[in-house]
Amino acid sequence: MNNQITFRRPDETDGAALHRLVAACRPLDQNSMYCNLLQVSDFADTAIIAEMDEEMIGFVTGYRPPGRDHVLFVWQVAVAEKARGHRLGDQMLLHLVARQPGVTMMETTVTPDNIPSAKMFERFAKDKSAQIKRSVKFSRNQHFDGEHDDEVLFQIGPFDTTSEGQVCGD
Repeated sequence: MNNQITFRRPDETDGAALHRLVAACRPLDQNSMYCNLLQVSDFADTAIIAEMDEEMIGFVTGYRPPGRDHVLFVWQVAVAEKARGHRLGDQMLLHLVARQPGVTMMETTVTPDNIPSAKMFERFAKDKSAQIKRSVKFSRNQHFDGEHDDEVLFQIGPFDTTSEGQVCGD
């Protein structure tokens, strides 16, 4: 991957491209096109796009949970096949956190079999000199009626958003 990657805030015109990217990134949960439009419009402040040659090759979407403004919950990370193996997800997380004033914690859920995602969040914690606390947030049997794997909550932090090595400028 020798081409320049740029990072930017999404806008409402990015919904269809996000929908296509997530569809190509199995086994990510596919949301409706309408949900993707909300992610790039109403949640644009807590999302980031990675582009190469004007093509969306990565996306992170998240939100700040009500009443917990110090937390960024990362909902979904998608990286196009051609961009994998270059730690694009790591870069997007760092760029996104750099745009989140007051955030000192990151939360996300990861299924137990999603080793690449778990490793990405572990690297993020290491980069931010933060601890990770893990617990089951949504249980296969209790919450998913046996039809989906457990969703393990990763609570990463606290971390300093002004620390050295912080990525800025998107």
